[in-house]
Amino acid sequence: MTNDDLTPSDGAVLIVLMAEARSVLNTELRSRYGINVEKDRRVKLNRLQLVHSEKSGNTYLHELDDKGWTRVHEDLDVSSPRARTISGALAALHGNLRDRVLPRTRCHNLTEMFSWEDIAASEPSTDLEARLRAAYTALAAKPTAWVSLTRLRPFFADVPDADVDEALRRLNRAPDVTLVPEENQKSLTDADRVAAIHLGGQDKHLLAIGLR
Repeated sequence: MTNDDLTPSDGAVLIVLMAEARSVLNTELRSRYGINVEKDRRVKLNRLQLVHSEKSGNTYLHELDDKGWTRVHEDLDVSSPRARTISGALAALHGNLRDRVLPRTRCHNLTEMFSWEDIAASEPSTDLEARLRAAYTALAAKPTAWVSLTRLRPFFADVPDADVDEALRRLNRAPDVTLVPEENQKSLTDADRVAAIHLGGQDKHLLAIGLR
C-alpha cells in the first residue's frame, strides 16, 4: 500500500469521486452523501495530487486527479470503529469491484469502467491512434485538458508497449496533439517514469488533444 497517510475519510472521498467520475460540488457531496471536504482535507488531497479542486462561487468543485485514479487501484483503509458495518461494506465493495468485477468487464481499469463515455469496444480496434483519442476523451476533464500517460497506458493492456509508443509518436504529429514533460519532476512516481515516452530528447508524461 502507498505510504501517503490517508485517513479512512480521505479514502471514502476518493471512492465517491471515483464513482462519480466527474467534477462534483462540495455542496452536492454533502447533500447526496453526507461528505464534506473541509479545508484541511482539501489541501491535503490537493497536495498529494489525488484530487483536483477549483473554487466555484462559495464552494469548491472536486474531481479525482490522475494520481487519484491510480491510487484507487490500490487498497484503501476505510475502516472506522464508529461505523464498522458501513466501513466494512465500503471496503468489500471497493475490493470486489477492482479484483473480481473489473476483470469480467471489457474495461482495463476503474477509470474506464466508471467513465461516462463507453469506450470499451466489443472487439479490440486495430487503429491504435483512434483508440488513443477515445481513451483521452474518456479521461480528460474537458477538451485540451492534460492527461497523464500513467492513466492512459492501462487502457492498452492488450497491446505491446512498443506498439503503443509508436502510435503515440504518430499521434504526436497531428496538429491538435501535444505531448509534454511533467513540469514538477519531483512529483513523478516510478509509475509515471515507466509510462513516459521518450521524444525529442525528453521523457514526455502528459498528453493533450484539441490544442491548436
